[in-house]
Amino acid sequence: MSDKSTKLRVVKDNRPVVTAFTAAAGFIRGISIKRFAPKLRRCEFDEIELDSNSLRTRCQIFREKGAGSVPTIVLGGFVPDATETVEFQRKLLRQHGSIYYVNYSRNRFCQKMFAAQLTDLIESLACKGQKPLIMGISFGCGLLFNFLRHAGEQVHENIRGLVLVSPVITTDDLIRPAEQKQDGVRILESNLKKIVAADPANESDISKHIERSRRCFQALFNSGAENRQLNVRHLAIRKKINDVIEYTSARGGFERVVALRNFRFPQFSSSLFSGPVLALLAENESDILVPTSPTLKLFSEPSLYSRVFPSCIVKTVRSHIPGDGVAHASLIFHHEAYNDLLESWYEKTLYPRLRLAD
Repeated sequence: MSDKSTKLRVVKDNRPVVTAFTAAAGFIRGISIKRFAPKLRRCEFDEIELDSNSLRTRCQIFREKGAGSVPTIVLGGFVPDATETVEFQRKLLRQHGSIYYVNYSRNRFCQKMFAAQLTDLIESLACKGQKPLIMGISFGCGLLFNFLRHAGEQVHENIRGLVLVSPVITTDDLIRPAEQKQDGVRILESNLKKIVAADPANESDISKHIERSRRCFQALFNSGAENRQLNVRHLAIRKKINDVIEYTSARGGFERVVALRNFRFPQFSSSLFSGPVLALLAENESDILVPTSPTLKLFSEPSLYSRVFPSCIVKTVRSHIPGDGVAHASLIFHHEAYNDLLESWYEKTLYPRLRLAD
Protein backbone atom coordinates (compact mmCIF):
# COMPACT_ATOMS: atom_id res chain seq x y z
CA MET A 1 0.00 0.00 0.00
CA SER A 2 1.33 3.46 -0.91
CA ASP A 3 2.27 6.05 1.72
CA LYS A 4 -0.52 8.28 0.45
CA SER A 5 -3.11 5.50 0.85
CA THR A 6 -1.82 4.77 4.33
CA LYS A 7 -2.16 8.42 5.33
CA LEU A 8 -5.68 8.58 3.94
CA ARG A 9 -6.64 5.43 5.81
CA VAL A 10 -5.20 6.77 9.06
CA VAL A 11 -7.11 10.02 8.68
CA LYS A 12 -10.34 8.12 8.00
CA ASP A 13 -9.77 5.69 10.87
CA ASN A 14 -9.16 8.56 13.30
CA ARG A 15 -11.93 10.82 12.03
CA PRO A 16 -14.18 10.28 15.09
CA VAL A 17 -11.28 11.17 17.38
CA VAL A 18 -10.41 14.27 15.35
CA THR A 19 -14.06 15.31 15.33
CA ALA A 20 -14.28 14.91 19.11
CA PHE A 21 -11.16 17.01 19.68
CA THR A 22 -12.43 19.62 17.25
CA ALA A 23 -15.78 19.81 19.02
CA ALA A 24 -14.01 20.12 22.37
CA ALA A 25 -11.80 22.93 21.08
CA GLY A 26 -14.85 24.74 19.74
CA PHE A 27 -16.65 24.30 23.07
CA ILE A 28 -13.72 25.79 25.00
CA ARG A 29 -13.66 28.79 22.67
CA GLY A 30 -17.40 29.22 23.21
CA ILE A 31 -16.94 29.38 26.96
CA SER A 32 -14.15 31.96 26.72
CA ILE A 33 -15.63 34.25 24.06
CA LYS A 34 -19.01 35.66 25.09
CA ARG A 35 -21.51 38.15 23.70
CA PHE A 36 -20.99 41.65 25.06
CA ALA A 37 -23.02 44.84 25.15
CA PRO A 38 -21.45 48.10 26.38
CA LYS A 39 -23.24 49.78 29.25
CA LEU A 40 -23.15 53.02 27.29
CA ARG A 41 -24.92 52.71 23.92
CA ARG A 42 -25.88 56.31 23.31
CA CYS A 43 -24.57 56.50 19.72
CA GLU A 44 -26.09 53.16 18.75
CA PHE A 45 -29.54 54.12 20.03
CA ASP A 46 -29.30 57.54 18.37
CA GLU A 47 -28.59 55.80 15.05
CA ILE A 48 -31.57 53.47 15.51
CA GLU A 49 -33.81 56.43 16.32
CA LEU A 50 -32.74 58.13 13.09
CA ASP A 51 -33.28 54.95 11.04
CA SER A 52 -35.09 51.94 12.48
CA ASN A 53 -33.78 49.78 9.61
CA SER A 54 -30.28 50.16 11.04
CA LEU A 55 -31.24 47.51 13.62
CA ARG A 56 -30.50 44.93 10.94
CA THR A 57 -26.99 46.27 10.40
CA ARG A 58 -25.78 46.05 14.00
CA CYS A 59 -22.48 44.30 14.57
CA GLN A 60 -22.20 41.57 17.17
CA ILE A 61 -19.62 42.37 19.84
CA PHE A 62 -17.92 39.63 21.84
CA ARG A 63 -15.54 39.82 24.79
CA GLU A 64 -12.83 37.51 26.03
CA LYS A 65 -11.53 38.48 29.46
CA GLY A 66 -7.81 39.07 29.84
CA ALA A 67 -5.38 39.61 32.67
CA GLY A 68 -4.14 43.13 32.00
CA SER A 69 -5.70 46.58 31.85
CA VAL A 70 -5.08 47.36 28.16
CA PRO A 71 -7.85 45.84 26.01
CA THR A 72 -7.63 45.18 22.29
CA ILE A 73 -10.56 45.76 19.91
CA VAL A 74 -10.36 43.52 16.83
CA LEU A 75 -11.90 44.57 13.49
CA GLY A 76 -11.81 41.73 10.98
CA GLY A 77 -11.63 41.75 7.20
CA PHE A 78 -14.32 40.63 4.76
CA VAL A 79 -13.82 37.10 6.12
CA PRO A 80 -13.39 35.50 8.57
CA ASP A 81 -15.10 37.03 11.60
CA ALA A 82 -12.90 38.86 14.08
CA THR A 83 -13.45 36.00 16.55
CA GLU A 84 -11.71 33.60 14.17
CA THR A 85 -9.13 35.92 12.62
CA VAL A 86 -6.93 36.20 15.73
CA GLU A 87 -7.38 32.65 17.04
CA PHE A 88 -3.61 32.25 17.31
CA GLN A 89 -3.05 35.71 18.81
CA ARG A 90 -5.58 35.36 21.63
CA LYS A 91 -3.12 34.23 24.28
CA LEU A 92 -0.75 37.09 23.47
CA LEU A 93 -3.49 39.73 23.53
CA ARG A 94 -5.07 38.40 26.74
CA GLN A 95 -1.80 38.97 28.58
CA HIS A 96 -2.38 42.71 28.27
CA GLY A 97 -6.14 42.93 28.68
CA SER A 98 -9.53 41.74 27.49
CA ILE A 99 -10.20 41.23 23.78
CA TYR A 100 -13.27 42.78 22.18
CA TYR A 101 -14.26 41.26 18.84
CA VAL A 102 -16.46 43.18 16.39
CA ASN A 103 -18.24 40.76 14.03
CA TYR A 104 -20.13 42.42 11.18
CA SER A 105 -23.77 41.57 10.51
CA ARG A 106 -24.10 38.78 7.96
CA ASN A 107 -27.28 40.20 6.46
CA ARG A 108 -26.52 43.91 6.07
CA PHE A 109 -23.77 46.46 6.68
CA CYS A 110 -23.79 50.16 7.53
CA GLN A 111 -20.71 52.29 8.26
CA LYS A 112 -22.74 54.67 10.44
CA MET A 113 -23.94 51.87 12.71
CA PHE A 114 -20.45 50.38 12.85
CA ALA A 115 -19.01 53.77 13.85
CA ALA A 116 -21.75 54.28 16.46
CA GLN A 117 -21.09 50.91 18.09
CA LEU A 118 -17.31 51.37 18.05
CA THR A 119 -17.68 54.83 19.62
CA ASP A 120 -19.90 53.42 22.37
CA LEU A 121 -17.41 50.64 23.06
CA ILE A 122 -14.47 53.06 23.32
CA GLU A 123 -16.45 55.39 25.60
CA SER A 124 -17.52 52.49 27.83
CA LEU A 125 -13.91 51.39 28.24
CA ALA A 126 -12.87 54.99 28.97
CA CYS A 127 -15.38 55.08 31.83
CA LYS A 128 -13.46 52.15 33.34
CA GLY A 129 -10.18 54.02 32.91
CA GLN A 130 -9.08 51.86 29.97
CA LYS A 131 -7.71 52.99 26.62
CA PRO A 132 -7.88 50.23 24.02
CA LEU A 133 -5.56 49.31 21.21
CA ILE A 134 -7.51 48.78 18.00
CA MET A 135 -6.38 46.06 15.61
CA GLY A 136 -7.71 46.30 12.07
CA ILE A 137 -7.21 43.49 9.57
CA SER A 138 -7.44 44.13 5.81
CA PHE A 139 -10.92 45.63 5.19
CA GLY A 140 -11.11 46.38 8.91
CA CYS A 141 -8.26 48.88 8.45
CA GLY A 142 -10.32 50.75 5.88
CA LEU A 143 -13.22 50.91 8.32
CA LEU A 144 -10.85 52.15 11.02
CA PHE A 145 -9.38 54.87 8.78
CA ASN A 146 -12.86 56.08 7.91
CA PHE A 147 -13.88 55.98 11.58
CA LEU A 148 -10.87 58.01 12.73
CA ARG A 149 -11.46 60.60 10.02
CA HIS A 150 -14.88 61.43 11.46
CA ALA A 151 -14.29 60.71 15.16
CA GLY A 152 -14.10 63.56 17.64
CA GLU A 153 -11.02 64.59 19.58
CA GLN A 154 -12.20 62.85 22.76
CA VAL A 155 -12.51 59.53 20.93
CA HIS A 156 -8.97 59.90 19.59
CA GLU A 157 -7.68 60.62 23.10
CA ASN A 158 -9.35 57.47 24.41
CA ILE A 159 -7.48 55.21 21.93
CA ARG A 160 -4.05 54.02 23.06
CA GLY A 161 -2.77 52.89 19.66
CA LEU A 162 -3.44 51.05 16.40
CA VAL A 163 -2.31 47.81 14.80
CA LEU A 164 -2.85 47.65 11.03
CA VAL A 165 -2.54 44.18 9.52
CA SER A 166 -2.39 44.06 5.70
CA PRO A 167 -4.35 47.33 5.33
CA VAL A 168 -6.89 47.70 2.53
CA ILE A 169 -8.22 51.26 2.57
CA THR A 170 -9.56 51.82 -0.93
CA THR A 171 -10.88 49.79 -3.88
CA ASP A 172 -7.80 51.01 -5.77
CA ASP A 173 -5.80 48.61 -3.59
CA LEU A 174 -7.58 45.69 -5.23
CA ILE A 175 -8.66 46.99 -8.64
CA ARG A 176 -6.21 48.46 -11.13
CA PRO A 177 -6.95 51.25 -13.59
CA ALA A 178 -8.01 49.90 -16.99
CA GLU A 179 -4.76 50.95 -18.67
CA GLN A 180 -2.68 48.95 -16.16
CA LYS A 181 -4.07 45.48 -16.91
CA GLN A 182 -1.76 44.29 -19.64
CA ASP A 183 -0.65 41.29 -17.55
CA GLY A 184 -4.17 39.89 -17.11
CA VAL A 185 -6.90 40.28 -14.49
CA ARG A 186 -6.84 38.43 -11.17
CA ILE A 187 -9.91 36.47 -10.06
CA LEU A 188 -10.47 38.52 -6.89
CA GLU A 189 -9.93 41.74 -8.80
CA SER A 190 -12.40 40.70 -11.49
CA ASN A 191 -15.06 39.71 -8.95
CA LEU A 192 -14.76 42.93 -6.95
CA LYS A 193 -14.88 45.06 -10.07
CA LYS A 194 -18.19 43.45 -11.06
CA ILE A 195 -19.64 43.87 -7.56
CA VAL A 196 -18.61 47.53 -7.42
CA ALA A 197 -20.31 48.14 -10.78
CA ALA A 198 -23.46 46.14 -9.92
CA ASP A 199 -26.89 47.79 -9.81
CA PRO A 200 -27.92 47.98 -6.10
CA ALA A 201 -31.53 47.27 -7.10
CA ASN A 202 -30.71 44.14 -9.12
CA GLU A 203 -30.71 41.36 -6.51
CA SER A 204 -30.10 38.54 -9.01
CA ASP A 205 -27.06 40.32 -10.45
CA ILE A 206 -25.67 40.98 -6.96
CA SER A 207 -26.26 37.36 -5.92
CA LYS A 208 -24.44 36.06 -8.99
CA HIS A 209 -21.35 38.17 -8.34
CA ILE A 210 -21.31 37.50 -4.59
CA GLU A 211 -21.54 33.75 -5.23
CA ARG A 212 -18.40 33.96 -7.37
CA SER A 213 -16.70 35.87 -4.56
CA ARG A 214 -17.66 33.14 -2.09
CA ARG A 215 -15.84 30.57 -4.20
CA CYS A 216 -12.89 32.93 -4.51
CA PHE A 217 -12.56 33.40 -0.73
CA GLN A 218 -12.94 29.67 -0.17
CA ALA A 219 -10.17 29.02 -2.68
CA LEU A 220 -7.91 31.57 -0.98
CA PHE A 221 -8.45 29.96 2.43
CA ASN A 222 -7.98 26.43 1.09
CA SER A 223 -4.78 27.43 -0.69
CA GLY A 224 -3.43 28.70 2.62
CA ALA A 225 -4.23 25.34 4.22
CA GLU A 226 -2.55 23.29 1.49
CA ASN A 227 0.48 21.23 2.49
CA ARG A 228 0.02 22.14 6.15
CA GLN A 229 -0.52 19.96 9.18
CA LEU A 230 -3.71 21.37 10.65
CA ASN A 231 -4.13 20.94 14.39
CA VAL A 232 -7.42 20.80 16.29
CA ARG A 233 -7.51 24.59 16.67
CA HIS A 234 -7.32 25.01 12.90
CA LEU A 235 -10.09 22.46 12.46
CA ALA A 236 -12.23 24.07 15.16
CA ILE A 237 -12.31 27.41 13.38
CA ARG A 238 -12.40 26.11 9.80
CA LYS A 239 -16.13 25.40 9.95
CA LYS A 240 -16.81 28.84 11.42
CA ILE A 241 -14.82 30.47 8.64
CA ASN A 242 -16.67 28.48 5.97
CA ASP A 243 -19.98 29.40 7.65
CA VAL A 244 -19.16 33.10 7.36
CA ILE A 245 -18.35 32.65 3.68
CA GLU A 246 -21.43 30.56 3.00
CA TYR A 247 -24.05 32.28 5.14
CA THR A 248 -23.23 35.96 4.69
CA SER A 249 -26.11 37.08 2.51
CA ALA A 250 -25.59 38.52 -0.94
CA ARG A 251 -26.92 41.87 0.31
CA GLY A 252 -24.60 41.77 3.33
CA GLY A 253 -21.55 41.01 1.17
CA PHE A 254 -22.52 43.66 -1.35
CA GLU A 255 -22.89 46.36 1.30
CA ARG A 256 -19.43 45.58 2.69
CA VAL A 257 -17.98 46.11 -0.79
CA VAL A 258 -19.98 49.34 -1.12
CA ALA A 259 -18.43 50.51 2.16
CA LEU A 260 -14.97 49.80 0.74
CA ARG A 261 -15.86 51.68 -2.43
CA ASN A 262 -16.87 54.71 -0.38
CA PHE A 263 -13.65 54.89 1.66
CA ARG A 264 -11.56 57.98 1.00
CA PHE A 265 -7.79 57.71 0.95
CA PRO A 266 -6.20 59.78 3.74
CA GLN A 267 -4.93 63.27 2.99
CA PHE A 268 -1.27 64.01 3.57
CA SER A 269 -1.98 67.53 4.81
CA SER A 270 -2.83 66.37 8.35
CA SER A 271 -2.37 63.31 10.56
CA LEU A 272 -5.13 60.77 10.96
CA PHE A 273 -3.99 59.52 14.37
CA SER A 274 -1.13 60.85 16.49
CA GLY A 275 -0.64 57.88 18.82
CA PRO A 276 1.55 54.80 18.28
CA VAL A 277 0.80 52.74 15.19
CA LEU A 278 2.18 49.38 14.03
CA ALA A 279 1.62 48.48 10.38
CA LEU A 280 2.30 44.85 9.43
CA LEU A 281 2.60 44.11 5.72
CA ALA A 282 2.97 40.53 4.52
CA GLU A 283 5.98 39.69 2.37
CA ASN A 284 3.61 38.43 -0.36
CA GLU A 285 1.17 41.33 -0.02
CA SER A 286 1.33 42.01 -3.75
CA ASP A 287 -0.38 38.66 -4.45
CA ILE A 288 -3.63 40.33 -3.33
CA LEU A 289 -2.97 44.07 -3.50
CA VAL A 290 -2.39 45.28 -7.06
CA PRO A 291 0.94 46.85 -8.10
CA THR A 292 -0.70 50.29 -8.29
CA SER A 293 -2.09 50.02 -4.73
CA PRO A 294 -1.93 53.43 -3.03
CA THR A 295 -1.76 51.71 0.36
CA LEU A 296 1.36 49.75 -0.64
CA LYS A 297 2.91 53.01 -1.78
CA LEU A 298 1.86 54.79 1.41
CA PHE A 299 3.50 52.28 3.75
CA SER A 300 6.60 51.83 1.62
CA GLU A 301 7.67 55.46 2.02
CA PRO A 302 8.32 56.90 5.52
CA SER A 303 7.93 60.42 4.17
CA LEU A 304 4.31 59.56 3.32
CA TYR A 305 3.08 57.42 6.20
CA SER A 306 4.67 59.69 8.80
CA ARG A 307 2.34 62.47 7.65
CA VAL A 308 -0.71 60.29 8.29
CA PHE A 309 0.67 58.52 11.38
CA PRO A 310 3.52 60.52 12.97
CA SER A 311 4.37 57.67 15.37
CA CYS A 312 4.16 54.75 12.94
CA ILE A 313 6.39 51.70 12.68
CA VAL A 314 6.13 49.57 9.53
CA LYS A 315 7.28 45.96 9.57
CA THR A 316 7.33 43.32 6.84
CA VAL A 317 6.11 39.96 8.11
CA ARG A 318 8.39 37.20 6.84
CA SER A 319 8.09 33.46 7.21
CA HIS A 320 10.61 31.45 9.21
CA ILE A 321 10.27 28.66 6.63
CA PRO A 322 11.98 29.02 3.21
CA GLY A 323 9.49 28.86 0.33
CA ASP A 324 6.48 29.50 2.57
CA GLY A 325 6.00 33.23 2.09
CA VAL A 326 3.52 35.08 4.32
CA ALA A 327 0.32 35.85 2.45
CA HIS A 328 -2.08 38.79 2.89
CA ALA A 329 -3.41 38.90 6.50
CA SER A 330 -2.26 35.31 7.10
CA LEU A 331 -2.62 35.52 10.89
CA ILE A 332 -3.87 31.94 11.07
CA PHE A 333 -1.30 30.07 9.00
CA HIS A 334 1.73 32.29 9.75
CA HIS A 335 0.94 33.19 13.34
CA GLU A 336 4.50 32.65 14.58
CA ALA A 337 5.83 35.34 12.24
CA TYR A 338 3.10 37.80 13.26
CA ASN A 339 3.22 37.04 16.97
CA ASP A 340 6.94 37.77 17.28
CA LEU A 341 6.41 41.27 15.91
CA LEU A 342 3.19 41.87 17.84
CA GLU A 343 4.65 40.79 21.15
CA SER A 344 7.70 43.01 20.75
CA TRP A 345 5.60 46.06 19.81
CA TYR A 346 3.07 45.52 22.62
CA GLU A 347 5.86 45.27 25.21
CA LYS A 348 7.64 48.34 23.88
CA THR A 349 4.47 50.43 23.56
CA LEU A 350 2.76 49.46 26.81
CA TYR A 351 5.71 49.12 29.13
CA PRO A 352 8.38 51.62 28.00
CA ARG A 353 9.79 52.01 31.53
CA LEU A 354 10.57 48.33 31.71
CA ARG A 355 12.44 48.60 28.42
CA LEU A 356 14.54 51.46 29.79
CA ALA A 357 15.40 49.41 32.86
CA ASP A 358 16.92 46.59 30.78
